[in-house]
Order: sequence, then C-alpha cells, then structure tokens
Amino acid sequence: MTYSAGRKIYDADSHVMETREWLDPFMDAQLRSMIRPMYGKEPGRIDKILDQAKARKGDAAAEAAAFENPIAGPKGWIAAGAFDPVERTRVLDMLGFSAQLVFGTSALSPVLAAKDEGIRYAGMRAYNDAMAAFCNTDKRLMGVAFVALDNPKRALDEVNAAIKAGNRAISVSAGPAGEMSPGHPDLYPVWARLEETGTPFMLHIGVGTKTQPMAFRNNGRERAPDLHGGGENLRFADYVMLSFAPQVWLTAMVYDGIFERFPKLRGGIIESGAGWAPEFLRELDLGLKSFGRTDPYLKAMQMKPSEQLRRAVKFTPFPGEDAGRMIADGGADLFMFSSDYPHPEGTNDPLGRFERTMTAIADDAKDRFYRRNFEEMMNIGAYAGAA
Repeated sequence: MTYSAGRKIYDADSHVMETREWLDPFMDAQLRSMIRPMYGKEPGRIDKILDQAKARKGDAAAEAAAFENPIAGPKGWIAAGAFDPVERTRVLDMLGFSAQLVFGTSALSPVLAAKDEGIRYAGMRAYNDAMAAFCNTDKRLMGVAFVALDNPKRALDEVNAAIKAGNRAISVSAGPAGEMSPGHPDLYPVWARLEETGTPFMLHIGVGTKTQPMAFRNNGRERAPDLHGGGENLRFADYVMLSFAPQVWLTAMVYDGIFERFPKLRGGIIESGAGWAPEFLRELDLGLKSFGRTDPYLKAMQMKPSEQLRRAVKFTPFPGEDAGRMIADGGADLFMFSSDYPHPEGTNDPLGRFERTMTAIADDAKDRFYRRNFEEMMNIGAYAGAA
C-alpha cells in the first residue's frame, strides 16, 4: 500500500535539494565564473551530507534505510530522491502521488545575487534548464521555473525558454517587478503567454517574501537559533508575515485588472500558509464596496475581487494548519495538499495531519483538496483550456 492509500493525490509543493554541481552542465565556463558558488567556495557541512547521500549508491543496507519510509525518514539533502531523479521516481512510487510540483531550494540564490542583469537572466536560464532536466525523467515531476519580471522583454524570453525546456509552471517574485507593479501593461505579454499555454504562475516562500524588519530584531536579547539550527532560516517573527507579500502582490494583480483581462490565467500561492486566504478575500470585497463608487478602476470591474481569485488562484496550507476549518470557512475551491518533500517543514506525516482536521469535511470537498483544485490550477484533464 502506498502512502496515499489509494486516494488520487497531487502534491503542490516538493523540492529538489541541489548538489554543488547542479547548474554546471547548463552554464559555460564564463558564466560559472560570474556566479558565486553554491554553498561557498570551500567544501563544508552540506558537501559532507551530499557525499554521504551519494555514497549509498550500491550500498544495499544504506539504500534500504533511506527508502524504508521516505515521508517520515531523513529530510533535506540526505533524503531519498532529494537530488537523484531516479531515486525520486522510486519515492513517488512509494508515496503514490499522481504528480509533484518541484521547486528549487538553493541554486537560485547565487543566481539572483549577481549584480549584472544579463548574468542574472543567463543564470535563470541555466536554473530553469536544470530544473527541466531533473523533472523530464518522470512525467509525474512537474518542474517549476523561475523568471524575474524586472525586464519584461527578457522575462518573456525566459518564460518561452522555460516552457520549451519542459517546465510546467513559472514562479515569480512576490515583490514588485523591479520598479513596476506585476500588473503593468509592459508585462501583459508575459501573462498572455502563460494563459495561452495553460502554464500557471507560482508565488513561493523565498524571493519577495516579507520578513521582520531588522530594527525589530534589536530587542536587547541574544538572537535565538532557528528551527534547523543554521542561524539563517525563517524564524517565528518572519513566519507570521508569510502572507503579507502574497496579499500585496495579489491585490495589485486584482486592482490592475490582470485576472479579468486574462480570464484563463491560473496560479498558486505555495508555502505561505493559507488560513489567511478566506478573510483576505472578504477584505478585498470590502475594499471594493468602500472605494468602488469613486475609483474608476474599481468601477470598471465586472467581477468581485474574491470571484476573480477564486477562479484564478489556489493556496497550500501548512500541515500544522487546520485545513478542515479553512474549507468550512472559505469553501472547498481554494486549497490544495502539499508535502514539501523533502523539506522538514512538511513533517513526517502531512497527509495524516491534514486528515485529522477534516473529519467533518465531505468526501467531495476532500477530493478537491487532494486532486481537483490542483488539476484546475494545472489545466489537467477536464480543466484543460477551461475558462
């Protein structure tokens, strides 16, 4: 019996744990020299973990331990299928998921740190090609490319290249598009291209995420270690702000008319929590009611903001959130299952944690959570090409 226990489940958030050399086959020597190395110039803690994971190849006992129970087993770089696509296929067979969206973990940071715009976009192309190469080994793996919207022409070129390479979704920053709104007319060709190809956009924790301003950290106390003990990951005061950037971004997209101009555009808000979503939709509608009599852009809207977002966007709760309460409050059409595999935030039993909150939820609503909302977002099956 697989982990999914016969239920048809799509996983809206998983990751590849990139090796130090993950981008190398997709960059020439000159580009490699212009992007700082992943994990620092000298081998360190992560390299040792990767060496340990690579060493289990051919070691029957080590492989058996890694695959004993992947969802509850070791996380991060040491996890089964963390960076090896052949292993990931075996993991998917054991989990029983029909597909996984696959996001990166570390490789994008050095790319976006480059000061030269041309280098950043060239690095993005390498990143997106590497993601496609990892995912093209198994049709159940759906690669999520990343495209910065700062330069609209270059952004469109990278969207086209990422889709051609085989990626199934495009992640963008949850912040502004450089000095523009993501709803600026210069970006219409990007949204049009995503719409016509049935490729959803994604906002994922990371680029553009709002975190606690530095001044608030000056609290006269020694800084506590983070969840993973590394000293640089997300902390409590950042966690409670995860929804801020997506709310600002989605508000701009609604106000700028993107979801009405491109009615088939779809997207996902991933690993940013989801309990806030129902109230956010109500607040948007209240804003329309409050300002719609005088604001010409609001007056021109044919659909309420909540209706626009219900049609276009899905959200992934964290395993610790009460998905049953969210569905009862916000409706069955908003939320999707995700495992975050092999990141530790996904916990050792995300399915069980969600199930325990949904004892009072009807089977049809559960099916939406595990399957149909994902299919709608990804334009799969009956939803392909649907308005």
